Amino acid sequence: MPFQLTKELIEKIEFLIEEQNNQELLLHFEDLHHADIAEILDELNLDEATYIIKLLDSDKTAEVLMELDENDREKILNNLNAKEIANEIREMDTDDAADIISELTEEVKEQVINNLQDEQLAKDIKELLRYDEDSAGGLMAKELIKVNENWSITGCMAEMRAQAENVTRVHSIYVVDNKGKLKGRLSLKDLITAPSNAHIEDVYIDKVDFVNVHTEAEEVARVMQKYDLEAIPVVDEMNRLVGRITIDDILDFVREEADKDYQMAAGISEDIDTSASIPQMIRARLPWLILALLGGFVAVKVAGTFESAMDQFGVLFFFIPLIAAMAGNVGVQSSAIIVQGLANGTLSGSVFQRLFKELGLSLLNGIILAIILFLSSHFLLGHPYIIGLTVSLSLISVILIASFIGTVVPIVLDRYKIDPALATGPFITTSNDIFGLLIFFTIAKFILGF
Repeated sequence: MPFQLTKELIEKIEFLIEEQNNQELLLHFEDLHHADIAEILDELNLDEATYIIKLLDSDKTAEVLMELDENDREKILNNLNAKEIANEIREMDTDDAADIISELTEEVKEQVINNLQDEQLAKDIKELLRYDEDSAGGLMAKELIKVNENWSITGCMAEMRAQAENVTRVHSIYVVDNKGKLKGRLSLKDLITAPSNAHIEDVYIDKVDFVNVHTEAEEVARVMQKYDLEAIPVVDEMNRLVGRITIDDILDFVREEADKDYQMAAGISEDIDTSASIPQMIRARLPWLILALLGGFVAVKVAGTFESAMDQFGVLFFFIPLIAAMAGNVGVQSSAIIVQGLANGTLSGSVFQRLFKELGLSLLNGIILAIILFLSSHFLLGHPYIIGLTVSLSLISVILIASFIGTVVPIVLDRYKIDPALATGPFITTSNDIFGLLIFFTIAKFILGF
């Protein structure tokens, strides 16, 4: 039966913590999954959550810490000393341990590493911390199973068993040469069925997908998705095998990037959540709101330039929200498709081909919408044909321009290494509002002659 968090359970745990009834507390957490424990800790205050972390065994709390929200985890770690943190991360895979340590201050980071009794673990963590967090080196774990191409089938089994003790889940067996360079992979079936006197070089598969330590995380995700990989080996500049990235690590990255892009598209410039402080929220939201406000001033200025048109044809005023809304919607639609294509690597063809396709689609949509608007303007609202014609032609023009902006801007941003998700937020909406009003009144002036 799935775990269900209840108010009664939280109250019971809070009472046991207050009474320091550790024995009964341990019984409550004994059979719970680490994700369920993290859910419980999220409902407790900082002192109570820290109490539980210190009470449970390190092998369980190591996984719980990785399930916690980053802000909550940071607060709990700040409540632990360097030795306690070292005790927690010694049970983690190296990639998770490096992620935890990277969140600490430089002073605490050094203290934690010095408190690690496992020298190899400390060395591996230091190596991982050298890489950018959004690169293959920053995502990889050092735990893997590798065999030398010169080993015999019989001789490699004991070595593989020893390596497997440190590997949570065995996805692949990698083959290296005497210099540690990646040569291929070994099928478990081929290993089992091969003659006992055979050597690894006789049975391994030399075709293996891999990435470099400096490969961007987005590219790693694209490769693993394309070839449906559960894990991918990572090599250094000398093509030496240095780690592996598993599917759960890349899924965490994809989820974080999706959250970041979603917030950026909504005009939030920093990675925040509902638990963020008021100053953090203001800093993340205010810049884009200021941009939208400035854009609004420009739109007001544009509309003010055609004040005489309002005096002669006041009915135009009522179509301004419609024109602005259509410009924003079309721009966001076009940019969303482009941003999605850039993100998953499916944007095919040249820029001109993509632009031509988007403009063609927008023209067809614009004509259909313009016909509906023209007929509605005259037969439902009773406006003269000339008004309906003016607004309809303006709508087609606005849709084309908005589609152009929504297509080109993300591509340009991506080319200059700026996150194209910016193009799906207030930037596109505000710019299209301004251009939409300008086009609307320019066409109206040309047709109505004011």
